[in-house]
Amino acid sequence: MTSILSEGIGYVILLGVGLVMAISVTLLVQVEHKWLGTRKTFEWFYTAGRNVKTGLIAASLVSAWTWAATLLQSSTVAYQFGISGPFWYAAGASIQMVLFGILVIELKRKAPSSHTFPEIINARFGVSTHKVFLFFALMTNTIVTAMLVLGGAAVIHSLTGVNIYLASFLIPVGVIVYTFFGGLKATFFAEYLNAAFIFGVVLVFVTSIYFLNPDLGGVVGMYEKLTEAASLRPVAGNSEGAYLTMASTGALVFGIINIVGNFGTIFVDQAYWQKAIAARPRSAVKGFLIGGLAWFAIPFALATTLGLAAVAIDVPLTPEQIESGLVAPAAASLILGDAGAIVLLSCYSLP
Repeated sequence: MTSILSEGIGYVILLGVGLVMAISVTLLVQVEHKWLGTRKTFEWFYTAGRNVKTGLIAASLVSAWTWAATLLQSSTVAYQFGISGPFWYAAGASIQMVLFGILVIELKRKAPSSHTFPEIINARFGVSTHKVFLFFALMTNTIVTAMLVLGGAAVIHSLTGVNIYLASFLIPVGVIVYTFFGGLKATFFAEYLNAAFIFGVVLVFVTSIYFLNPDLGGVVGMYEKLTEAASLRPVAGNSEGAYLTMASTGALVFGIINIVGNFGTIFVDQAYWQKAIAARPRSAVKGFLIGGLAWFAIPFALATTLGLAAVAIDVPLTPEQIESGLVAPAAASLILGDAGAIVLLSCYSLP
């Protein structure tokens, strides 16, 4: 896919979004210290004072679980399998966060002063088991970081032509700045702003594609175009080759893989334990339940919008571009032009 935005716009978004986020979050942390009298200590820096409330926990989980893959892969499986793809993507990655809430109850009961889950493993099972889980935790965080950074960098490179290696280094800059000044509490503020922005982007695309775009013809037009697409390019393994069916063998297989794989991603990722540790005891479980259910709306709504729109208007994509997750950027730029590309690009640049 050729770049539709200039390289200059890419750098402006990369640096501008990160700078605005870093300044905003740092100011929020300073306001909290000034008006609420919060003391900056090591314990506060690492645990946010262990008094974070339900709404902030839920918003933080939504943002943390919205990877580049959430926006890329969900639309790809919608393009490949139809409406059942987004459902299995969203459902297959929501259940782990909801079930993690049960584990949070025991965390708050039995290890209320803990800082990391390997620390708990060390206290309960000893040094040898501790080393095993340290290895798993390190590998999980390495893979997750690579997916977050490289996924966003790949989209920025595709849409603007910015060097992919340089984009990989610039995306985390904002995170480094506000975390240095505000610790864990700063990440909660940043993720709250990220979640609000992402939900706004989802609403923009849903409204534009299903209600405002004359070429797609609204809900009825999308239905007609997807029905026609099924007769022209039937989906192998789907009932009657339809895109609007839940009877999809390929989507079901993907859903099983998604469910199994994401248990390891959540349960061995220190980021989610950190949020549980930082939460108030009465807010922890509710935060995880609300966060898991609220997150479902992002991949499901975005993929059934951009992914199915790409099928409806027959966006020209090569198999390599599809596998690279460029369905959503291609559909956004083709349907909404530069504005759609910039809005979606801003999601991938969020620190």
